[in-house]
Amino acid sequence: MPVLPKIEVPKGFATEKSLKNSVIRFFGIVNVPLILSAAAVTAFGLLIVYSATFDHVDFSFSRQASGVGIGLVLLLILWRIDYHRFADWVIPLLVIDFILLFMPLLPFIGHEVNGARSWVLIFGQTYQPAELAKILTIIIMAALVSKYRGKLHSGKDYAKCLGIILALLVAIMLQPDFGTGMVIFVIGFVILLTGGAHWKWLLITVLAIIFFIAVVFSLDPIVDDLFGRDMLLKDYQINRLLVFMDETRDPTGAGWNLKQAKIAIGSGGMFGMGFMQGSQSGLGFLPEAPTDFIFCVLAEELGFVGAATLLLLFTALIAVCFWIAFKADDPFGTLIVMGCIGMWVFQIIENIGMTCGMMPITGIPLPFVSYGSSSMITNYMALGLILSIWAHRYTPDKPKRKPR
Repeated sequence: MPVLPKIEVPKGFATEKSLKNSVIRFFGIVNVPLILSAAAVTAFGLLIVYSATFDHVDFSFSRQASGVGIGLVLLLILWRIDYHRFADWVIPLLVIDFILLFMPLLPFIGHEVNGARSWVLIFGQTYQPAELAKILTIIIMAALVSKYRGKLHSGKDYAKCLGIILALLVAIMLQPDFGTGMVIFVIGFVILLTGGAHWKWLLITVLAIIFFIAVVFSLDPIVDDLFGRDMLLKDYQINRLLVFMDETRDPTGAGWNLKQAKIAIGSGGMFGMGFMQGSQSGLGFLPEAPTDFIFCVLAEELGFVGAATLLLLFTALIAVCFWIAFKADDPFGTLIVMGCIGMWVFQIIENIGMTCGMMPITGIPLPFVSYGSSSMITNYMALGLILSIWAHRYTPDKPKRKPR
């Protein structure tokens, strides 16, 4: 038999090909734009938190840094797990969700901060279980709504999905935590909207919520007089809404907070007063500077340029998330990403808007920026889910999954 000639592979050819395949696999698993944009926002946030917490006895920068560290560990864990598995865990996750929301109401571990019993005190450290509940709510709602494959038109099916959101909302309002309650509702609403819920059901829901809020505010003074104490709404919650409509009300409370926030933002000018040189935050005039009003610290010290830079970084992060939602393997992955986007966008608009007098004052944190390890951990868990969706999406070298 004739002997086939030996074909010599050019030196370095195999190495170059394997290197190319490794690079392709790397970008198939790692979404570099998402990681870079999230890292940039986090770095920006840590810089401002360091300034806001410097020589502040009630806040610790190391605790904020530890939140980033714990968040990174959980991000890597969620990134490694195939997100499709969570679709089968709806019932257990829902039970855990309710447990987390009721934990602050338990004796011995429940801890009250600023009029809301939203925290638990364990080993001398406070945590906010409702932050983790946001992530669980995203997974639960995405799993339920994805089963309808973009056609959630039945009133019965819509009511079932909406009922879960309302039940979670009632649980969190028992604390009461109006800010986190709004975030939970927005998460559910965004997932229902992008999951194919009929417009008429969504419109009815919005009108019903507006009507319910109006009834609560109307009945609040009557119920308080009947029971002799605050039952439906706290005084500070009512004052925050009244100040939003009229800045001259409550000049020593919510009105003072808003006034100082506007002064801080306005004093920053184009380039700011300089890092750690802010007068409103440095001299203690700006209330809750590291948490609720962290954007004011940034605007005062780094000016319009610094504030615009942060907004551009947020825009880049959200744009990458939209891209990943479009590339997701199935509706479940798409809805998880959309739930995370809804959570972040609403918090950004509400937090920055309230400092400018454009939104009611609430305790909603600015994602990746506001002081708080619970919030930081939640944001990094959301990133871990999104990275898992990117890593486990369909590609030509992987078999396409059957619809669940």
